[in-house]
Amino acid sequence: MEKIGFIGLGLMGTQMTKRLLNVGFDVTVWNRSVDKCAPLAAAGAKVAASVAELVNSVDVVMLCVSDTAAVETLLFAEDGIVTHARAGQLVIDFSSIEPSATRDFATRIEAKCGAHWVDAPVSGGVPGAEAGTLVIMAGGRAEDVERIAPLVLPLSQRLTRMGEVGAGQVTKVCNQLIVAANAMLIAEAVSLAERNGVDAALLAPALAGGFADSKPFQMLVPRMATGQHEPVQWKVATLLKDLDTAVKVARECGAGTPLAALADQLMRVFAERDNAQRDLSSIIELYR
Repeated sequence: MEKIGFIGLGLMGTQMTKRLLNVGFDVTVWNRSVDKCAPLAAAGAKVAASVAELVNSVDVVMLCVSDTAAVETLLFAEDGIVTHARAGQLVIDFSSIEPSATRDFATRIEAKCGAHWVDAPVSGGVPGAEAGTLVIMAGGRAEDVERIAPLVLPLSQRLTRMGEVGAGQVTKVCNQLIVAANAMLIAEAVSLAERNGVDAALLAPALAGGFADSKPFQMLVPRMATGQHEPVQWKVATLLKDLDTAVKVARECGAGTPLAALADQLMRVFAERDNAQRDLSSIIELYR
C-alpha cells in the first residue's frame, strides 16, 4: 500500500484525510497551522515536522490548499516539495488553481526531480468530503491517473480523466463558473420571492426535482431564507477566487463569459464589505 502525505488541512483537506485514515491508509500530514494536525494525529495520522520530512517519507504527496500562490510556495520555496521529491513519486493537487500555472508547475517539477503531477480538483464541497462522494476531474498521464484511482476511492463517487495535465483544472473552472454564477441567481430568486410575499423557505421543497433544482439550490436556499449561515460550507473568498480564474482563462483563450464576469463583479462587491470569509449563502444580503 502506498504511503500518502497530505498537505493542507482546511475545511476540505481535514475531511479527506479522515476518510483516508478510516480505510487504513498510512497517512502523514503537515499543515502551516500545526494545531489543525492534532485531531488527525488522534485518528492515526503521523505528523511531519516539515514539508521535507513529509516528502521524504511518502510515495504520494496530496495537496489541498487555498490558491495558486499557496501551491507555488509549497513546491518551490526554499526546502519545499521540489527540493526533496524524487522520480517515482506522484504529486496530486486537489486545489483549485489556474490551469496555466498547473502546466508550468508540472513541467518544472518533472524537470527538477522526475516526479509526476496529476491535477485533481474536486467538486462536492464539505458535505461531499465528509461523505466520500466528491467528484474528481483529473489531468495527467493516463497511467498516473490510473495509479491514483485506488487512493481516491474513499474520497469520491467518480474519478474522470479529462486529458493531459491542466485539463482537470480547466474542468474545475467550468464547474465553478456554473456554481458561482448560479449562486448569484439563486440569491436573486430568493430576494424576488420575499419581495412578493412568498415564503422563500418553501422554494427548495417546492422546486425539488424540477428543472431549476440542483444541489447548490437545495443547500443555499434554506440558509438564505432563514439567515443561518453557519457553519461555513463554501467561503465567499473561495468562489470569488474561482470566478476570477474563470474570467482569466476565458480572456486567455478568447471565450465569451459575460455572465461569469458580472457574477464576479457582484461577488467582489460583497466580499469587499468584510464578507470574504463568510458562507456563500450570505450573498443574499447583497440583495436585501
